[in-house]
Amino acid sequence: MGSVRWAFRCGSWTPTRPDWLFAARCVQREEKDRIGQFVFARDAKSAMAGRLLLRKFVHDRIGIPWSEITLERSPRGKPYLATPMKVGPDSLPETPSWSFNLSHQGDYAVLAAEQGMQVGVDIMKITMPGSSSVPEFFRIMTRQFTAYEWSVIQSSSLEHQQLAAFYRHWALKESFIKAIGTGLGFNLQRVEFQVSPEPLSQTGALRQTKMLLDEEEEDNWVFEESLLDADHHVAVALGPADNAGSSALLPPPPPPPPTSFTLLSFSDLIASASPLTEEDPACWDSFKMKAEAPQRQREARASE
Repeated sequence: MGSVRWAFRCGSWTPTRPDWLFAARCVQREEKDRIGQFVFARDAKSAMAGRLLLRKFVHDRIGIPWSEITLERSPRGKPYLATPMKVGPDSLPETPSWSFNLSHQGDYAVLAAEQGMQVGVDIMKITMPGSSSVPEFFRIMTRQFTAYEWSVIQSSSLEHQQLAAFYRHWALKESFIKAIGTGLGFNLQRVEFQVSPEPLSQTGALRQTKMLLDEEEEDNWVFEESLLDADHHVAVALGPADNAGSSALLPPPPPPPPTSFTLLSFSDLIASASPLTEEDPACWDSFKMKAEAPQRQREARASE
């Protein structure tokens, strides 16, 4: 059984022209075009990092050559590996397949992957509501949590701690939704989390949180929670593999001990990469304009 937890800090990544042009050559053409459509540089960086994380994982852990990797998206947007697996005479047919998932928000892009289990990952940065007070923000989000969850979220008298609890619960819900792949149509009040009172840590993952689905505790699901830094919560949902046949009726094997997220550098992301397309200087010109737009806007406001 295998387990992968990787993180890349997009917020502090300032790609050079050669770095960005090389990265653009190492992702599929349609993904490169999609990244180029983002309005903001931060979103383009997060998307690029996500694609490189996926391809590095498939190459390093599944063993498919970089140039042969084909990643596609389900109708609900979840990435999956479309490359046919090569089965040789020494292959083990009983080897569990990998499940993987991506998330990016705040300053990071993260990837979680697991053999023999469904996996979903979500990262949330603790941020103050942009256009409303915390009580008003919570009022708008009322229907996303159960009464019990709101009692936990609002148990502190400090707004920052309330927001931390809110984003912790939100990351848990999103990790489960992403693992089962149902998308936005799922009623989030069907799932209720009973979070561990133990504080989250940057040095290890907790697995004490329990989930109720339609008021019944789900023993087959495990949730890992950790902090990448003081402001970023990460939740990983691990559930039974979606296999056909009688084996699907058996309880899933216990996951390996929780794995802390490993922070990768850009050099790590491209260490095994190989170009798929010719260099396109327009990719850099487009990204540079996005990156410089905030500074131009600040200068324009200052001159008014």
